[in-house]
Amino acid sequence: MANKHSSKYTQMGLNIAYYRKLKGLTQEALCEIVDISRTHLSNIEAPNVEKNVSLEVLFDIADALDISPSTLFELRSK
Repeated sequence: MANKHSSKYTQMGLNIAYYRKLKGLTQEALCEIVDISRTHLSNIEAPNVEKNVSLEVLFDIADALDISPSTLFELRSK
């Protein structure tokens, strides 16, 4: 992804994957809850994949994972 926020998109996707696994959900299970395709979720979670994700989808993901939407935007140092 060629934009100045690439690392933030990557971290958000990694956060989604982390909290999804912590809750014991597969991508397929989360997709059913959120009503999105597995391909879309896979692209959101994958580092270095250009993706568009709406706030509505992010809020739905956060609800499904029982976390605050702000948690998805937490940036961790490497």
